[in-house]
Amino acid sequence: MLILLIPTIMVGIWEWVRHQFLMPYISMDMGNYLTPVLVFMFSIVLLLPLFSLMERNQRELEQERSVKTAMEARDLLAKELHDGMAQSLFLLSVRIDRLEQNRKNGEISAENVEQIRKTVHEVNRYVRQAIVNLKVPVSDIAAFSLEQSVKEQLAAISSEVMIEVSLDWRLPEQALTSAEQAELFSCIREAVINVRKHTRATMVAVTAQGDGECWKVSVTDDGGGIKHDNPFAVSGSYGLQIMRERTERMGWRLEIKSGPGGTTVEITKGGTLE
Repeated sequence: MLILLIPTIMVGIWEWVRHQFLMPYISMDMGNYLTPVLVFMFSIVLLLPLFSLMERNQRELEQERSVKTAMEARDLLAKELHDGMAQSLFLLSVRIDRLEQNRKNGEISAENVEQIRKTVHEVNRYVRQAIVNLKVPVSDIAAFSLEQSVKEQLAAISSEVMIEVSLDWRLPEQALTSAEQAELFSCIREAVINVRKHTRATMVAVTAQGDGECWKVSVTDDGGGIKHDNPFAVSGSYGLQIMRERTERMGWRLEIKSGPGGTTVEITKGGTLE
């Protein structure tokens, strides 16, 4: 507004002064020549500070955007590493513990070594996939079967740590977009991994029901529960914090119910389902 108003006001003031006081001294033609010169001079003197202020604000805005972009990239990298490599390393530690126990019992077999080798290759694959995912927008990720991915995750956990698993999936694939499926699978995977890492459960059940407007996904175990009023405040609960951030970003609701008889993690969208 100042850029528009200042030249107009300057011309008005100059013309009023010229006609009221300077007509005996300055001819009409000379006054007409001086008008654009004075407007230009006043504009340079008054508008240059405004342009400098605008440039400074623009630079500060660009710096803030750069910092925000860098933080988002770091957060995305942390999620990718946690969802893939960290969880695979946990399974690797379980296998190494089992191998150590077998060594003490004199029962080391080629199969034990082969399992560890496969897990190491899986970690390598996760790292490579994380690098690819950081370069590809979420909307460009190839579609995959969410139900099948959950089945494979449960099967892997069952074979690794000997937990009884069950799956009751009644949520249509078309109810979720590709991005929603990817985020929901990451949350389910985190909940399932946490069952073995923290609860020492012998059973985990995953259920899903609903449609595109209203659905609920639950991960239930029979472990000892979370011995803290606020699960997200537990030291080392980075996975739960990431899960909460994912659900909040997608507009879902995350609820954790825990007690001596086990823990239930519920992710819901829309109304409440019975």
